[in-house]
Amino acid sequence: MKKAGIIVALLLIVIIGAYFGLREEIDRYNPLVAEEYVYVQINQQPVPENHRYRYKLNGFNAEGKEKKVTFTASAVLKEGTFLKVMAKGSYTKEWEQLASGDVPKTVMEKLR
Repeated sequence: MKKAGIIVALLLIVIIGAYFGLREEIDRYNPLVAEEYVYVQINQQPVPENHRYRYKLNGFNAEGKEKKVTFTASAVLKEGTFLKVMAKGSYTKEWEQLASGDVPKTVMEKLR
């Protein structure tokens, strides 16, 4: 009985660890996770990673709810640049650069 408890505990640790380690991949293929646009402003330096630059930023969806997004770019983006990021949970499908006039007003107020 004691061995069964230890095995169950170890399996839970492995499953939970795999979820957090592979969260982006899980969200990518999970049909229950909805896609949404998140608006962000570049306000910090990226972390270089495998000839790309990883950004971890806080942004807002169209309703004004704060979301954390992580994405990569092939070049360093200029500070103050506005982006529209297609996020699906932890997975970023795509992003595009926006002019400040293209950002919804409710989101622009929160980004500044």
